[in-house]
Parts: sequence; C-alpha cells; structure tokens
Amino acid sequence: MSDSYKVSHYRQYPPGTEYVYSYFESRGCDNEGWDSVCFFGLQYFLKRYMIGQVVTMENIEEAAELYEAHFGDKQMFYREGWEHIAQHCGGKLPVEIKCVPEGMIIPNKTVLFTMVNTDKKAFWLTNFLETLLVQVWYPMTVCSNSRFQKLSIHKYMKKTGNTEWATPGGVGFKLHDFGFRGVSSVESAATGGVAHLVNFLGTDTMSAVVCAREFYGEPTAGFSIPASEHSTITSWGREGECNAMKNMLEKYPKGIVACVSDSYNIFKACEDYWGGELKSMIEQREGMLVVRPDSGELPDIVLQVLEKLEGRFGSTKTPTGHKLLPPCIRVIQGDGIDIKSLDMILKAMTDKGWAADNLAFGSGGALLQKLHRDTQKVAFKCSFAVVNGEGVDVVKDPITDPGKKSKKGRLTLELQDGKWVTTVEGQGDASKDQLVTVFKDGVLLVDAKFATIRERSNCGL
Repeated sequence: MSDSYKVSHYRQYPPGTEYVYSYFESRGCDNEGWDSVCFFGLQYFLKRYMIGQVVTMENIEEAAELYEAHFGDKQMFYREGWEHIAQHCGGKLPVEIKCVPEGMIIPNKTVLFTMVNTDKKAFWLTNFLETLLVQVWYPMTVCSNSRFQKLSIHKYMKKTGNTEWATPGGVGFKLHDFGFRGVSSVESAATGGVAHLVNFLGTDTMSAVVCAREFYGEPTAGFSIPASEHSTITSWGREGECNAMKNMLEKYPKGIVACVSDSYNIFKACEDYWGGELKSMIEQREGMLVVRPDSGELPDIVLQVLEKLEGRFGSTKTPTGHKLLPPCIRVIQGDGIDIKSLDMILKAMTDKGWAADNLAFGSGGALLQKLHRDTQKVAFKCSFAVVNGEGVDVVKDPITDPGKKSKKGRLTLELQDGKWVTTVEGQGDASKDQLVTVFKDGVLLVDAKFATIRERSNCGL
C-alpha cells in the first residue's frame, strides 16, 4: 500500500524523531474557473483499508520476504517498526487524521486533511501512508469536475426559463454517468462513480451505487432507465430499424425510455420513425421517450435533432421565451461530452432559442477518466515534526518552482470574514478549526452519510 522507496525512509529522518505531521491540499488548477474543490472520498479509503487490525505477524512475514526479494537487501524492510504496531498497537494504525467534512466546497491552496502519528515509535508511518491516502485525489477531482458541470447546467436552465426544480426536475438527472467501461478498474468506477453521485442522481455505473451503500450508508444513490444500444437496434437490420424502435415503446409502455437513433440516419429516425409512424404511440404513452444521437459534429447535431423533432412534435415557450419540446419527448447527448463541450452545447442552444431542459447529457471517459493527480495539483507534505521533544516547523521551498512551496507548521482551517483561511505555524485558534478528527488509532470516529454530503455540496446553487 505504499511506494517502494518509502520502506527505506525510517532510517532517513533525524535521530530522535518522534512525530511527523503532514497535510493534503490542492495547490491550484489550470482549468479556467476551477478555483475550488468539492472534498470527497477519504471515508472510502479509511473504511476500505485502515479500520481495525490491519497489521498482523503473518502479513509482516509476507512483506519481509517480498521486500528482501524486491530490494536485494534483508535490512531494508522495517520489521521492528511493523512488529511494534502488531504487538503493541493491536495491529491498528497509530495515526490521527483530521479533515474537512466531505462534500464541503473549499478554495484551492487550502488544507483539506492532516495526519500525524500517535505513537512515537511510528513516526515513519505518517508519510508511509501518503501513497494510499493521496489517492483521494481521484474521487475529489471527479466530484469537483462533476460539480462544475452541474453549475453550468443549472446556469443555463435558469437562464432559459426552467420552472421545475424539484426532483425529478431540475439538474439532478441532467448528467448521466456512462463511464464504467472507460475507467482503469472496477474500484475506479466505484470511487469515481460515487463521487459523481454527490452532484447528480443518474448513473449506469452500478459499482458506484454499491459503493455508496457500503461506505456511505445510502441505500440507493443513483438511478437509471431502460435504454437501447446499437446491437439491440441493428440486429433487426436496416429495414427493421423502425420495428426495433416500436419494440422499445411496446416493451416499456410506461416511464422514461431512451433509444439510440443514429444507427443509419438520425434525421430519418427523427422525422419518419419517431415523428411519423411512431408519433401517436409516443404522444399517447404514459412517459417520455429520450432520443439519443451518438455521432455528428457538436453542437450542430444537437440543434439539428431538436429542430427535426420540433417539426413533428411542436414546441411551447418557457417564461424566457425559449422553445421546449412537449413532455413526451426529450434528447440525450452522450457522445463527446466533457465540461467544455457541455457548456458549448448549452450556449449554442440558448443562442438559438432552445431551453436547456430539452437536453440531458451522458458522459463517460471525460467524467471519470480524463483526469489526473495534477489536474488539481494535489500534494501531501510534511509541515511539522517533533525531534527529541522539540517542535520543528518543516517547509519545502524550491527556488525552481515557487508554486510547490509547502505550508509550514501545524495547521488549522478557519473561516475569517467569510473566507476559508489556512493558518500556519501553529498560530491558529483550535476552537475555530473546521478540520474534524475522523480517524484515530484504527477507529473511524465520524461516519458521514451520503445525504449530508450531498447537502453540503449544494453550496452556491
């Protein structure tokens, strides 16, 4: 659960080191407008990997053998330190972690969590755990990316006259997670997918729903609908495409159903099938058909599909004068969607007189995979240590990159004049510190619920 080189670090701290105190932050983001993060995901890693007895003599023996082969050096692995944890700490990790409550919106360059060892003989453990816990970058970045898209959708829905904000109206189902197949692992799908669900209610990533249930106490965090894929349409043959579409309406006579419509000719599908042979079925059906184009240039294809459907089904006007298709039919764009194309499409729709409520989005790789640790320049750095009983403020300050200068000393997160401020060098007021102790000595002290996290994330909406 750590980088190889960290196994050697116990020998490298100053003699007499007793405590190592480190912190986690986003050092900023180059993406325009990404001035903050929605902190999320730490609880998953604590529950999954750190609670209870996680160090045993059996896995110490296994690790010793593995590291000896890996380094070619029997002394590299710190057997004595790990045996101390197994025998004197009950196999529980002797560290204390304080963090921002999950779901809070916090400015970049602000402390998000801190960690310090609670046993003097485990001074080396704090930064040994960096590798595992810095992986919080992933759900946090997905959550922030998803939230910025939520803000964009909300802005355009408000601008184009939306009046129904209560679920299932509003933004809750406007960005659907299509990302399961586009990520590197099932765990990534789970942690990234559940991060998206902090902001939205729609997902096809079932591992995310399971993750929310198991690690955040939410029985059903995400929802989906019956929908076709190309194989279920094209297997009917080109001449049978309309019958395939009719079959979708017959097999799902109520509720929302989505159908991919570009297998051959998206415009013929909109005008001759949905707006022709099947029009009365759609209008009389108790529910909504969602037409899905899956190819074409953006934003043009969305505008063209809306125009074709309006030509057959008509439209009404919102209070702002924007056109809205009848409730029986909507469109979902799931091809090529990321935060930039989403905003571009919504702007183009607005400029052409279309209400944002006509459209939902699906996003896959760009939602869960087109991100990395440096998207928000995440870092974990030591800022304080105790050596031979004396406190030492610690700082990294490279002359070759001032942006990598770290914070110094013990930290608090305080709200000063309405702004979040990280107070450094132990000068903060502990009574005003917003960081909450969530983990200590193998015990989870705060079990955050998903509903509460969602409420916090709605700040600014």
